[in-house]
Amino acid sequence: MKRKLVSILLCVTMIGTLAVGCGSKDKGSDSGDAKDSGSGDGQVLKVAAFEGGYGAEMWDEVAKAFEETHEGVTVELTVDKKIEDVISPSMKAGDYPDVVHCATGREAALTETLTKEKGLLELTDVLDMTVPGEDVTVKDKILPGFLDTLGTMPYADGVTYYAPMFYSPCGLFYNAGLLKEKGWEVPTTWDEMWELGDKAKAEGISLFTYPTPGYFDAFTYALLESSGGADFYNEAMTYKDGIWESPEATAVFELVGKLADYTEPTTVANANDDNFTKNQQLILDNKAIFCPNGTWLPGEMADAPKADGFEWGFTAVPAVAKDAKPSSFTFFEQMWIPAEAENQDLAKEFVAFMYSDKAADIFAKSGAVQPIDGMADKLDADSQLYYHIYDNDAAVAVMGGFAATEPVEGVSMADSLFKAVNSVMSGDKTVKDWQADVEATSDKLRDAMD
Repeated sequence: MKRKLVSILLCVTMIGTLAVGCGSKDKGSDSGDAKDSGSGDGQVLKVAAFEGGYGAEMWDEVAKAFEETHEGVTVELTVDKKIEDVISPSMKAGDYPDVVHCATGREAALTETLTKEKGLLELTDVLDMTVPGEDVTVKDKILPGFLDTLGTMPYADGVTYYAPMFYSPCGLFYNAGLLKEKGWEVPTTWDEMWELGDKAKAEGISLFTYPTPGYFDAFTYALLESSGGADFYNEAMTYKDGIWESPEATAVFELVGKLADYTEPTTVANANDDNFTKNQQLILDNKAIFCPNGTWLPGEMADAPKADGFEWGFTAVPAVAKDAKPSSFTFFEQMWIPAEAENQDLAKEFVAFMYSDKAADIFAKSGAVQPIDGMADKLDADSQLYYHIYDNDAAVAVMGGFAATEPVEGVSMADSLFKAVNSVMSGDKTVKDWQADVEATSDKLRDAMD
């Protein structure tokens, strides 16, 4: 599989604050190999993990596998869909997990908050560890591109603080059975997309829906990269003066504005955390064709009713620029160690173990794919469809988000760029006003960059 990876920057703009210690309590060496049995005699390793669409069972199995390779170690596991709410009170009181799996980009912004407060332990030395039970280092197991962005090095100083975990190509999901039935081709350009939208509208089918405005992050990232390329993208992600008023950015804003005319009418009303599955259900009921989402969607909707002949389809986002390739934002989750963790050496061994074949196979059974070469090939045929989107350099893989800034009260790029989409779709905000708000937000965040 060939992948063209565009290394972009990670969004760590804070939402809220959390009082955390900035010092490190590392008890051991900064480098070395992860050891097997005997290294944790009588130790309890506290692991906190977000329960996403892959379920909680895989974490139980991975914890047991780690215990088996580390005699005397007990993993105290906490898994929850709102892991931030579970662990934050204890952390404020000074009781920290040793390892946390919690991605950036979540509303609670726990990972971003600790990042800004310098509350994370350096993981660069973990990359040089030997994977437990194997003869290869962690960094040699991880796919190219995943260690080269601020998605793992949030301070832009070449130091790794986030370990890349499960990755998910994002794009447009659709009912392939519907398109086959109608004799419609999957659009490869936006001109073709609008043509399909007009055909579908004539038959009472909407071209587009979306779960929540937050899902416009991956979608917008793909559009931006394909509109102006990697250099333009990096400039947008680092708040270059005037970048959001450029022709490349304007084309993206106007495209999303045009989508409002092709979006299923009930979408905005249900585009929230309580009702988002109703919007996802629209493509299963043939009421809408395309929905931006990630590889977890089929699992999330596995038990939902589906139209006769339904068949999952997945495609990259058509390019904005005429001569550009389609793009697919590649989301990946992160694992990290708090700077105030008690068992830091053992925590590092646990992180290294995440890249073992044993752990990766456990995760893959639940559909969670580590960024390890060949793991996608272990998925079932339907799931492989999503991970092969980059085959033969057919689409550009985009990773990361916005550059880190000091917190600015009341200012959030996520709010200005993504959450405002509902207002644009409903007609409550014009595209020009939306664009102006994003530029104003960018100006404020640029002034707050480290």
